[in-house]
Amino acid sequence: MAEISVREMLDAGVHFGHRARHWNPKMAPFIYGERNQLHIIDLEQTVPLYKKTCEFVRSVAAQRGTVLFVGTKRAAQHAIRNEATRCGMPYVSHRWLGGTLTNLKTIKKSIARLEELEALDEETLRERFTKKEGLGVKRELAKLKRSLGGIRSMDSLPDAVFIIDLEHERIALNEARKLGIPVAAVVDTNCSPQDVDYMIPGNDDAIRAAELYARGIADAILKGREEMPEISLGDDEFVELDESGKPIARSGRPRSRAKTPARLRGVSRRMPRRTAAVAREREDRDAKPAEAPAPAAPRKPAPEAPKPEAVEASAPKAAEAPAADAAEAPAPASEEKESAPPADAEG
Repeated sequence: MAEISVREMLDAGVHFGHRARHWNPKMAPFIYGERNQLHIIDLEQTVPLYKKTCEFVRSVAAQRGTVLFVGTKRAAQHAIRNEATRCGMPYVSHRWLGGTLTNLKTIKKSIARLEELEALDEETLRERFTKKEGLGVKRELAKLKRSLGGIRSMDSLPDAVFIIDLEHERIALNEARKLGIPVAAVVDTNCSPQDVDYMIPGNDDAIRAAELYARGIADAILKGREEMPEISLGDDEFVELDESGKPIARSGRPRSRAKTPARLRGVSRRMPRRTAAVAREREDRDAKPAEAPAPAAPRKPAPEAPKPEAVEASAPKAAEAPAADAAEAPAPASEEKESAPPADAEG
């Protein structure tokens, strides 16, 4: 980013403001004086604010951000288109379409229509359309190129917007403020700096001044891209950055990524903890070998029920058995003693 001096701004006519009767009182702190009914801008304040704006744009580019260039007035169209193309940023240099930021979905449909028309060649136009319809298609293509050719590569909302002439680009400013997008703009003496995040007090009607602003912003973007850190993820998904935005070298042995179980390979990594725990538990249970069941104890055969005839025959036998046992039982010892004669009587 080349350094700019007060002399270079004087040569470009940055110090010339609007007529005194058209001034905005909120720009009073940045007005040096009045000459020939024209306000003179204080360049001693413009230079540091210009450098601050370039530093902001550089930081956005260093973080892989996108800056949208906006300048549709005749004095700024050429500078905006050339410098935005040089630094590879989207731009609007013909006419700001309402909803370019707040209704980006519809704008993308128009961009798709532009690409569809560009795919048609002369032979296809002659085969599919009449001569009158072919001319209408060519006019539509030219109109879409003028309005959307600069933002066809803008897939999402920009990270910052750079505007030349706030009064002329009031719709773009309102859309950016509604979406919370930072705005860097060139503010002349007839504009209000209230809604601008990074302002450059200066002339917005001179062609040389517009080229000076756009060239400085483009140089800042190119310098920010050179400072963009090269991030090599390797095995880690997250990289820690220092205060300057560069990756911090990790000391020690790099961690190896744990292998994903077969059951979890098709499962999203952002699953709830409870779901992941249940899935791991099932995986561990399936991985264990199945234990052999214990042998069952042999069962005893059930006794057969006796037949009716056998029951009747065994009944009298059972009655006789107790009588025979009673007859065969020995007599008590007292009875044997009474029946035996005494030994003294025999002698």
